[in-house]
Amino acid sequence: MFGDSFFKKVEQKTNVSKDTILSLANKLQNGNMKDEKVLSEVVDEIANMTGKEISNEKKDKIIKTIIKDEVPDNVDSMF
Repeated sequence: MFGDSFFKKVEQKTNVSKDTILSLANKLQNGNMKDEKVLSEVVDEIANMTGKEISNEKKDKIIKTIIKDEVPDNVDSMF
């Protein structure tokens, strides 16, 4: 679907490796997005990829919002 050149461009701009992107995509595709453990791992991985720290309170809020299917169209409004 995406070639190596695509991943090289993404890695140059984000410092996120192809393996990390594929790992996250696999987790999202194969994981149960209603499972708090899976969601917690995904949130942690995204936080690590972006270099952002996330409080347990904010992580819990994100997980509960996803489980309840209450993710707003404008995700920025969650924060």
